Amino acid sequence: MSVAGADDPLAVTDAGLVARIAVGDVDAPMAELFRRYETWLYRCGLQALGDTGLAQDMVQECFVRLWRNAGQFDPARGSVGTYLLVIGRSVAADIRKRPSSRPLGQLDEGHLPPQLDSVDQVLSGLMVRDALDSLSPAHRQVLALGVEGLTQSQIAARLEVPLGTVKTRAFHAMRALRAALARQGFDPAG
Repeated sequence: MSVAGADDPLAVTDAGLVARIAVGDVDAPMAELFRRYETWLYRCGLQALGDTGLAQDMVQECFVRLWRNAGQFDPARGSVGTYLLVIGRSVAADIRKRPSSRPLGQLDEGHLPPQLDSVDQVLSGLMVRDALDSLSPAHRQVLALGVEGLTQSQIAARLEVPLGTVKTRAFHAMRALRAALARQGFDPAG
């Protein structure tokens, strides 16, 4: 089993728990995953929905969907935390669509600029981290040095490789990163 973040023992353990759920061993693995992620999902739900009752509904529905769709989880595409956050985002959107969860007097959102909420920011960060983890060490290294503000010439000098090698690695790293993010359904526009 290929696991994104395979160097993280928790990611491997979580992926194993979801695999057990997928084959019908539900009780103990669900209890463990619930123990690990319930508070975190509740906070995300509270942030996304602004209501304690709706946040509790979101958490419960996340775990129901995890149980129903455990066989669809692909540990090579991302961590269980990322998977649960994607589910949570979907559940929160579904809850917001329910007439019973809408406040009586709604604001006209047509005049407000779109902004990422903290759930979206966390999800984006997790998806990018998982995508970066899928890159080769050489590609990750070139991107990391670029993020630090080094030019390609400075990266070549630091790594003691030709400038052409750095340019090629950067090109292929960005292409692989875009592909990994696309496989995860990442939409940078939000």
